Amino acid sequence: MTEPLRIGVLGAARISERAIVLAAQETGSRLVAVAARDRDRAEAFAGKHGVERVLGSYAEVLADPEVEAIYNPLANGLHASWNLAAIEAGKHVLTEKPFASNAEEAAEVRDAAVKADVVVLEGFHYLFHPVTRRLHDLLDSGELGELRRVEATMVIPAPKEDDHRWSLPLAGGALMDLGCYLLHAHRMLARWGGGEPQLVAARGEERQGKPGVDEWIDADLAFPNGAAGSARCNMAGEQRVMSLRIIGSRGEATAANFVLPQRDDRIFVTTAAGSRVERLGTRPTYFYMLEAFIARLREDKPLPIDPDDAVATMQLIDACYRSAGFEPRPRYVSA
Repeated sequence: MTEPLRIGVLGAARISERAIVLAAQETGSRLVAVAARDRDRAEAFAGKHGVERVLGSYAEVLADPEVEAIYNPLANGLHASWNLAAIEAGKHVLTEKPFASNAEEAAEVRDAAVKADVVVLEGFHYLFHPVTRRLHDLLDSGELGELRRVEATMVIPAPKEDDHRWSLPLAGGALMDLGCYLLHAHRMLARWGGGEPQLVAARGEERQGKPGVDEWIDADLAFPNGAAGSARCNMAGEQRVMSLRIIGSRGEATAANFVLPQRDDRIFVTTAAGSRVERLGTRPTYFYMLEAFIARLREDKPLPIDPDDAVATMQLIDACYRSAGFEPRPRYVSA
């Protein structure tokens, strides 16, 4: 049997239960250690989720010799610094997206990972689910014909005003929280678009009372083969939308919720032969991602994305910010 992956968790973030706790249980991995800024929160997290021990700081988790891989669910602005610290400690890293606050930081993380020869995976979990794989298969098989247009949309109701996603120092904003998925999904279609999509233009609006933080951003993209793309993200909408529509010369396919297909796994396919609905299963995306991470570490199986991919995504994010009249997210400076 494969030796269980031994994971250390940085922080007791809300996303951790969905993204690592349940996935660890599903894959037989061990949650060896956790630390949080508030030790009481860490104790509660460990007690609820069966983490083996609570440590006094993130640094202690990184120094723990039994921990071989780090899960980093911290606020965006803290991703790069703690990814770098984990790499320096010789740990493999599964980090929440985006990889860093900006492209310059992302390159630093990439270079450090290469030098240390550790695996760093940016948590674009949607990519590992059968829903996304099926969308790609529909292009690969030729059923949809040549790629002509991509429409990706993410909308969520507004987080509370004190949520870190509205914090500029913590690299918040709609594009960082939501739009990164949309841009990444476009980039993953480069194979059928003749190459990487390029930014044409972007527009956005600042969140009232949050200088420099985008409430929404729309981006227009173009592929080398002439296909067009649109990425629309809004972090203050009336309802949740997480759809991806791919239009080809022979037909189109739309994933109802490509980011969280565990909530809605439908793909609507329309071609000259008619229309149909495919269901690809509601097993969580995070389970597939952790399985792939483990397979990379235990069996040396390739991953579909690497740190170079993370840098390319951050370069596109930075370009969207500049085009929409914002500055790229700043490097985090502790108080």
